[in-house]
Amino acid sequence: MCGRFSLTASPEEVQEFFGLDEIEDFPPRYNIAPTQPILIVAGDVARAPGDNRAARRAVLVRWGLLPSWVKDPREFPLLINARSETAAGKNSFRAAMRHHRVLVAASGFYEWRRGAKGSKEKSTPFWIRPRHGGVVAFAGLMETYLPPDGSEIDTGAILTVAANQTLAPIHDRMPVVIEPQDFARWLDCKTQEPRDVADLLTPAADDFFEAVRVSDAVNKVANTGAELQSPVAEPTAAKTVSTRSTPAAAPTADQLKLL
Repeated sequence: MCGRFSLTASPEEVQEFFGLDEIEDFPPRYNIAPTQPILIVAGDVARAPGDNRAARRAVLVRWGLLPSWVKDPREFPLLINARSETAAGKNSFRAAMRHHRVLVAASGFYEWRRGAKGSKEKSTPFWIRPRHGGVVAFAGLMETYLPPDGSEIDTGAILTVAANQTLAPIHDRMPVVIEPQDFARWLDCKTQEPRDVADLLTPAADDFFEAVRVSDAVNKVANTGAELQSPVAEPTAAKTVSTRSTPAAAPTADQLKLL
């Protein structure tokens, strides 16, 4: 699954990567958590007749999808991820898979390697990033929830798939990555049904990501600084070099808001 991720690229980098006409300014975010706003790219912008350019817009949504039919969000589970293998047939995701496929802008994500069953070993966090850097697009779903008070809440979830060989030793799931050449097809919910884009829901190539062992400071949502992505030694190695270690930098200011 994907329970934390990061977007540290500049607005200009995100705009160019997704082919957006415009984008609002936003700060780097190093520890994005469920229920916080996430930046997604949707493909339903109306253009002038005869303008055949890619129609895309950047939108902020709450991370945690709420289907339109939910009566009381307080009694509904927080859907931050959707299994790509079954999403098209699940009541919670069926409409979004057909009508509201989106791209989630990210610089990478965090995952935890659990200790052996029965052991007292703590889960080990890893920062998982594209091996060559840059922005990455996760396959996502979006729903607009209409509360009884008449307001609107845009919500979203990230699609996951079985982990590739690089990440399998850490966790058995990973976000689905959509390559730039496939953006248009994934976002086209008018002519491309879920079965038409099912071939895109596969693990990223084994050499696409690299995993960096990081401090367990990332476990706390309140920690939002760049030091969260600094490499640290594996626990066994750390014992031999503990006298050389340096304390982590103090957390930066709250970054729950993009704008």
